[in-house]
Amino acid sequence: MEKTQILVIGRHPEILATVVRLVNNNPDWNATGCLSDEEAIAAFPTQDFKVVLLGGGVDEISEVKLNEYFCNEKPEIKIVQHFGGGSGLLSAEIFEALGS
Repeated sequence: MEKTQILVIGRHPEILATVVRLVNNNPDWNATGCLSDEEAIAAFPTQDFKVVLLGGGVDEISEVKLNEYFCNEKPEIKIVQHFGGGSGLLSAEIFEALGS
C-alpha cells in the first residue's frame, strides 16, 4: 500500500523536525517538511500530497497565499492548521482531514 503524502510547513526547524518525525511514526504516512513558502510551493508538485499541515510560525499572509496556491493546484487538498498540542492531537487532525 502506498503511503499518504503529507506536506508540513513550519518556521522553526526544531519544531518542524519533531512534527515530521511524529507524522512519520504512522507507517501509512510520509511527511515532507518545508521551512518557507517557496520551498513548500516547489515541493507541492513533486508528490501526490493529500494533506497540507500548516504549523506554528506561519503568519496570516503566508497562510492565505499558501491556501490559495494549494487549492488552485489541487482543489481536493485538505489543509490543516496545527499549532501544537502533542502527537495525539496531531494524529487526530490528520485522520480527520483524511476522512478516516
